Amino acid sequence: MKHKTLKDLLNEANSSIQTIDSEKAVELLGKDNFVFIDLRDKLELKKTGKIPGSISCPRGMLEFFIDNKSPYHKEIFSQNKNFIFYCASGLRSALGTQTAKNMGVDKVAHISGGFTSWIKNGGEVEKIE
Repeated sequence: MKHKTLKDLLNEANSSIQTIDSEKAVELLGKDNFVFIDLRDKLELKKTGKIPGSISCPRGMLEFFIDNKSPYHKEIFSQNKNFIFYCASGLRSALGTQTAKNMGVDKVAHISGGFTSWIKNGGEVEKIE
């Protein structure tokens, strides 16, 4: 059996998920029914800040936060919202978006280029204390 590489997994994810560019994401910030989910870890958030109003969900906890049977479940994932995932460069968020979709989160997309692209395109940044 041939083992999959990270590139294989990313190609599979990107072929089955919705991707938006950072320009579109900037337009969606603050719109009703759109929730930004930051998949980066706490150290990254402290170092670079985050998209204003985004919810922190470290990638390693995503499945636990989504599954309503998990003791770590976050109610936001049970709501009928449009979720926009992001990470630093768009790799973790592509994989996370595919996972969320596989777990029944229907309205989910990710930002190509991640937070790095968000900043380059003039997106607002909320500093973390």
